[in-house]
This record gives sequence, C-alpha cells and structure tokens, in this order.
Amino acid sequence: MNVFLKGAAATAFAIALSGAAIAEEINFGIISTESQQNLKPKWEPLLADLSKQTGLDVKPFFATDYSGVIEGMRFGKVHLAWYGNKSAMEAVDRADGEVFAQTVNVEGNPGYWSVILAPKNSKLTSVEDLLKCDKSLNFGLGDPNSTSGFLVPTTFVFAANNVDPKTCFKNVTNANHETNAMAVANGQLDAAANNTENLTLMEKNAPEAFAKVKVIWKSPLIPSDPLVWRKDLPEETKAKLKEFFLTYGTDKSKGDIAHEKAVLAGLEWAPFRPSTDDQLLPIRIMELSKNIAKIQGDAKLSDTEKKMQIEKLEAAKAEFEKKLKTTQG
Repeated sequence: MNVFLKGAAATAFAIALSGAAIAEEINFGIISTESQQNLKPKWEPLLADLSKQTGLDVKPFFATDYSGVIEGMRFGKVHLAWYGNKSAMEAVDRADGEVFAQTVNVEGNPGYWSVILAPKNSKLTSVEDLLKCDKSLNFGLGDPNSTSGFLVPTTFVFAANNVDPKTCFKNVTNANHETNAMAVANGQLDAAANNTENLTLMEKNAPEAFAKVKVIWKSPLIPSDPLVWRKDLPEETKAKLKEFFLTYGTDKSKGDIAHEKAVLAGLEWAPFRPSTDDQLLPIRIMELSKNIAKIQGDAKLSDTEKKMQIEKLEAAKAEFEKKLKTTQG
C-alpha cells in the first residue's frame, strides 16, 4: 500500500532523514602541523580504513591554521579531530569537544617535547644566548593554538624569564612546525620553536635540512596528542569511532593488522589508547602559569589590579593541580 506523507508528518520524516544523513557523515579535522600536501597521504589510509570498518562516510577537513579546525568543530562542520593539547583545550572549552583517545609515539614514549632550533653553525647554544634581547634575532613561534610551538616555549622560556618576544627580537613570526624548521635550516630564522616529533619527520624526509639545525632548548614532557569528538555525536556513532581507534593495529582489530600497523607507522604512531579531558590538566596549569607571569610583568596594571587578577588565576590553577594530583593517584 502506497502512503503519501503530508503536512507535519512529511516535515518530521524529512527532518529524520536529514538527521540520519548528518550522523553518518563524519568530517575529520587535521591540524596544520605540516602542509596539506604532506599530511594528506599520511592520513588518507587511516581515514579510508575508518570509513570501511565503521560504515561512516569519513572526509578529511584541512585548514591553514589550527583555529580553522577548532572553529570548524565549533560550528558543527568538524565532528572529530586530531589536535595538539592546546588546540584540544580550546576545542573542549569553545567547540563542545571531548577527548576520547590519545596517540602513542611509535617508540612508546609517553609524550613528546617542545624544542627551540637554531642553525647548526649558529653562535646560539642556549636559552641565555637567545634571550640577550638586543633585537638582532629573527624568531619563529608556532601557531598560537599549538602546544609545543607556542604555549610551551611561551611559558617555560619567555614568561619564566619575564621576556616579551615582541620586544626581545627583531622580528617574530608564526608558522607551522615544518615551515619553522625549514626556515631555520635555510638561515631565514635565527631560531624557532618546534618539537621532537617534527624533528623525527624532518630527519626522515629532509635529512639534508635536518643536518643544518641543532637543538638549543628542550622542554618538560608534553602529553601525547588527543583525538577529540563533538559531545553531541550520536552514541552509536561514538561507539563505532571508539571501537575503531582503540582496536586499530591491535590483535582485537577487525581489519588487516599488518596493514594497520604500517599505516600507524607512517604517522609515527603505535596503537591508540583511551583518554579523557583530564589529559589536558597539565596544559591548563601551564596556560594559567603563563597568564600569571604576563600579568606580573604588565607595567600598565596597578599592584591592586595585579593582585586581584592573579589571585583569581592562582585559585583556578590550584584546583587544576589538585585534580591532576588525584588523577595521577
């Protein structure tokens, strides 16, 4: 029997179909640590496997900067993304994101490190050399939403020494890790922020350039990168995504394990592990420490204004530190 839907019933049916279609289409955001040309071939095999094993229509979402992926998630154009910790924090706070998994270094390291690079033949050998602040050096920071390229060096190198990069250096630029590293190797920058993961890629893909740089500073350990989904994804979709990522490349996988391990190796990763928003606690503490130091050095604020603002930030920092201590057992 043919039934024709009219009025409210037809509208409801159309909305239901639309919702189902949206639920099945997943845009996967990939932050711009390198050029899209370099990132695309590394990620396409993983996303193809994700589509095949889950039945979801997975499409990559590239942007020219980290903010593009965060804003994409905020407005529902990105449903799932690979972020660094700083950008993940922004996605959780501003884009209804939630951490559900974490990458693992191919060598099994619990995280990675931010570094500052200088040309191999440079007279710069330490942070002390870097911070002479005579405006003679060109310095490269990472994307403002990058953990290792921006937040970590800003906190541990500049804020810790009460230095404003803009008044310290001749010129300060922001670029992705790949661009910064190559600029140092080619002598276009006197020093730049980077990280150990990108250095590994550089040694593999551009050995001649790698031979032209040296590390003059290395940070404390940074937690491995998280995977973040929008909280409002259907629970069925979340279950499919979680099962895929947490079994991919393991003996519990439904796919070709050898192939999956090769795909992960191309990304310099071992199999994923489960995670939560709590992995961002060290980053939150770091961000607050940086802001406290910035306020302390702000000559435009009175002592009273500084005290009020710092007390508020110190209280928030103490709460995060308490929670971090609890999560660490």
